[in-house]
Amino acid sequence: MSEEAGTRADELTLETLDDDGALSQALEGISGDRGDFLRKAALGGAALLAAFATPAAAAPSKKNDTAILNYALTLEYLQAVFYTEAIEIGALSGALKEQARIVGGHERGHVKALRGVLGDAAVKRPRFNFRGATESPAAFRKTAVAFEDLAVAAYKGQAPFIDSKAYLAAAISIHSVEARHAAWIRRLAGVSPAADAFDRPFSESKVRRLVSSTHFIVRTRRRMTPPFTG
Repeated sequence: MSEEAGTRADELTLETLDDDGALSQALEGISGDRGDFLRKAALGGAALLAAFATPAAAAPSKKNDTAILNYALTLEYLQAVFYTEAIEIGALSGALKEQARIVGGHERGHVKALRGVLGDAAVKRPRFNFRGATESPAAFRKTAVAFEDLAVAAYKGQAPFIDSKAYLAAAISIHSVEARHAAWIRRLAGVSPAADAFDRPFSESKVRRLVSSTHFIVRTRRRMTPPFTG
């Protein structure tokens, strides 16, 4: 890998990916604590990734584990619908289309697995509007890099707080696959799949800053061209 490619990898953060607003759209209404998020999610509200902020210290409990997995499920909904829509719209071709097809299948599998673990406690799928991010190879590629990097950092941030061994096993088995997804799409984007020797989880302030600037989740279905899935 050339020095130039390494530099590009260092610069490819979620913030720089959103410098033209392509990502400034993935969820709204982030406020209050994690309980507030869960309440909104259960009501079909518009909060999503704030779930992946580091939770406050608390005694391990099934309720806490369920909340964490529901946050993970909502992120998996986001990714699954994103890839599904990109394939259905038909703007992708070649290696990028193959990546979207395979990874989309994985994300739908993650949704199914998490819903299976959560049972009746699983939150419902929100509705989404990706605002053009699925309609061109360049927009899709940039958004996919950000989503996969986000998923890796989000799972890493929550794993230490999961008490149930079964829930932890479900989360970790998904985390390693998300890391492979991130490496794959980074390679297709022309940047280093692994720029550093170590990864860090996302802090609460970083996650909230990203989430507050996004609007991919919508409250009601509206007529759009092309129609979005969700």
